[in-house]
Amino acid sequence: MAGYLDSYGVADERREKLVKRIVIVTLSAIIIVSVLYFSFRTHGQEKVMSQFFQDLEQQKYQEAYKLWGCPENCKYYPPDKFLEDWGPKSPYGSASAFKIQHIDYCDEGVVFDVTYPKAPEDVGLWVNRSTDFISFNPTPRCPGRHLQLGAFFHNLFS
Repeated sequence: MAGYLDSYGVADERREKLVKRIVIVTLSAIIIVSVLYFSFRTHGQEKVMSQFFQDLEQQKYQEAYKLWGCPENCKYYPPDKFLEDWGPKSPYGSASAFKIQHIDYCDEGVVFDVTYPKAPEDVGLWVNRSTDFISFNPTPRCPGRHLQLGAFFHNLFS
């Protein structure tokens, strides 16, 4: 015969285990979603940059010029100036030597800090998130302060 106090606290213990499980699952889901978001939020713009470099490497300059939104939106960047900047005789002639140093997520676009061994300085390339058109950014990084989690973890584990 079961005693009066044998089941005392069993419901509280079950409730406590359930609350712990819910908290652990919720925190795990938040961490996983955050990691996926920060990993893939610039994926579309990275594909645009990859296509741009691929077009330059294959000397498809007309296709690369279209990624700048040209000829429709390039009133101040004619094709001859584009070839001067990105063609075979430019300091950035071989697209296979490009290396992306940083990718910064800004308000309306993504800034790629691109280095090239033979070029005098880094180039900041802006990819607009709504149109996926490329343009020059005045600086290789987004203006203002921004969180550098990638650089932090890279320095932490290397």
